[in-house]
Amino acid sequence: MTQAEALRMTLSDVAALAHVQRPVVSMWRKRSTGSAHPFPEPAALEGGRELFDGDQVASWLDATGRGNNPDAVKDAAAFARMAATPPGGVEGNTLAALTALLTLKAMTGIEIGALGPDDLLDLADECDPDDLFLYSELEAQGASLASTAAFADRLVDSAYNAPAAFEQLLAARFRAGLREYSDTALTDSAVGLISAAAVELAATLGGHPVFADSTRGGSDLLMGVVHASGEGAPVTFLTADHDGGAARLVRRRLRVHGVDSGQIRVEASGEFDVHGAVVHVAQYPSPGEPGMDAPQILAAVEQLILQMDDHQRAVVIAPARVLCDVPLTAAAAGVRSGLLRTGRVRAIVRLPQGLLRSKPREAQALWVLGPSFAEVPIAERWTMVADLSAQELTEDVKQDVVSDVVASMGDRATVRAHSFRFARLVQTRLLLASRKSLAVAHPSGSTPASGGAEATLRVEELVRLLRDEVPERSGHVAVLPEDPSRKAPPTSVQELIAAGTLKYIKGNRLEDADLTSTEGTRILGPAELIDAHSAPTRHVGLLDLAANYPASRLTEPGDVVFCTSPKPAAMVDVEGGSAVVFPARVLRIDAGDPGGLVADVVAADINKLPVADKSWRQWRLRRVPDAQRKKLADYFARLQHEQQQARERLKRLEELATLITDGVAGGSLTLTDPSTKLAEPQTEGTQ
Repeated sequence: MTQAEALRMTLSDVAALAHVQRPVVSMWRKRSTGSAHPFPEPAALEGGRELFDGDQVASWLDATGRGNNPDAVKDAAAFARMAATPPGGVEGNTLAALTALLTLKAMTGIEIGALGPDDLLDLADECDPDDLFLYSELEAQGASLASTAAFADRLVDSAYNAPAAFEQLLAARFRAGLREYSDTALTDSAVGLISAAAVELAATLGGHPVFADSTRGGSDLLMGVVHASGEGAPVTFLTADHDGGAARLVRRRLRVHGVDSGQIRVEASGEFDVHGAVVHVAQYPSPGEPGMDAPQILAAVEQLILQMDDHQRAVVIAPARVLCDVPLTAAAAGVRSGLLRTGRVRAIVRLPQGLLRSKPREAQALWVLGPSFAEVPIAERWTMVADLSAQELTEDVKQDVVSDVVASMGDRATVRAHSFRFARLVQTRLLLASRKSLAVAHPSGSTPASGGAEATLRVEELVRLLRDEVPERSGHVAVLPEDPSRKAPPTSVQELIAAGTLKYIKGNRLEDADLTSTEGTRILGPAELIDAHSAPTRHVGLLDLAANYPASRLTEPGDVVFCTSPKPAAMVDVEGGSAVVFPARVLRIDAGDPGGLVADVVAADINKLPVADKSWRQWRLRRVPDAQRKKLADYFARLQHEQQQARERLKRLEELATLITDGVAGGSLTLTDPSTKLAEPQTEGTQ
């Protein structure tokens, strides 16, 4: 093997090959010094970074049994890099050449490592006569093209086929620090959400699915669509005709996977035309233009909207600070408002942080574009909004978001017939007038005017049904509809603490050895909050508590005990006198100045929070008018009493069912007709 064909690995590459954490490799290297199998010595030094011979490392892993990859020898090439790049070249150029060679190999199906540079260029000219995706990349390699081709063959042998080798190269771009290819990369979760939405939107259009990406390179999203469509599903992609490295990489990636594709002619001004039923997918900043600012992003979205008709759909992902958040410069805000007025922004979804690999703290947002419903007056148009900032993008969350997004494409009747999980409908004029994030709640626009009247009728119906079932237990309640806009707005916990309305009390740190299940002061912790009715009771002796934990504090009646992990949960300690165990904590409402807070409402608000919402100081709590506070608390207490009685009755019914089932099945009991009484035997001499 020549020097140029040798494999090189950093210690991070070795860790990836062995399927272990990076510090483990350093430990191996240190501890094996002087042993029968010392870790291989560095083969080269590049920019102060040690490089090791990949084949020697793989053999060492195989001989010592280190790591978690039994196929390390076969997989070595997939985790290595070439020993040298072309004269004056950089690692990114080598990646471009390797992906081009893998595409050439996939198109021809031959071994390319044995071919000379001239033969390889002739073959490339046959496969890419217009130099759209690979010829220039191979020509730039010069004399090192043959050795690069040999390395490409090794990659395919290691990954079993050219498409898999191509994907392994792209996955390694993060490890290799190639910013050009990784600065705008999204996580798999984000790609999965966008791809699923695009595929479902395409299904509503009917016919052969066509997906378009007019940005300067966005192959991750397009490949996500391929996977979401399923194997063998006929799909066509249209990509921009840019000649930059990112755009050419997109065309190579589609070609190596055998996906049918065409080109979109994009003018220097950004204008383009796509006709027919098409679903656009776009990420901004795009891989080919990672430095796009807010005006440039909005201008690109504007070009997309201007060329759309009612037969097209689009899913756009960009930073939330551009698509939905405030503040925004006056010029950019004006452009964004203008785009909302077109009526094509059917859904706005604010996504959680962590979806952009290079900037995990920057939140992203989706705009879903569709028909404008020009026949609907501007004042009556609506937009679906959702805030997933505190949600984890689990599979069920993604499925429900996609369902909401697809429903947002319908007319008023279709939309109102859909049961939204995360989204709500907001009149577009309210979004335009709002000075808050476009994804926050807009109660006056999302709550139907008839909501109070409908709730009143339902309350009266439930009271009647309960009274019919158990007349002596169900008290009377009377309600009247009210205007929701007159209620006090929800306030954050932090603001309420600052105002003195709420007092925050830390939980006690108690040792498990001091807790008992028999007697003493009741313990409240996360287990009791999450499942109050079935969690085993725990206690601590009051004297032990005072002696061992002199700084400990007990709850007072009406305290709200809450936790954030494993999920937000809360309960009201009606009796008080409990010891709250950290990480559970206490919120105490000021009796003199409750600020409209009701303990049961506070607990209910916390229990409805998303699982991932751990920022308890930012939780927003509803407030009740002073005239309603005592009435609500009294009636809530009566309802809780009846709920407790119902639970006790349910326990007795369950016990009765168990006794009868076990008794009859075990032969110790016999069921009889309750209406038939057994005749008692008569005694002699009775008349």
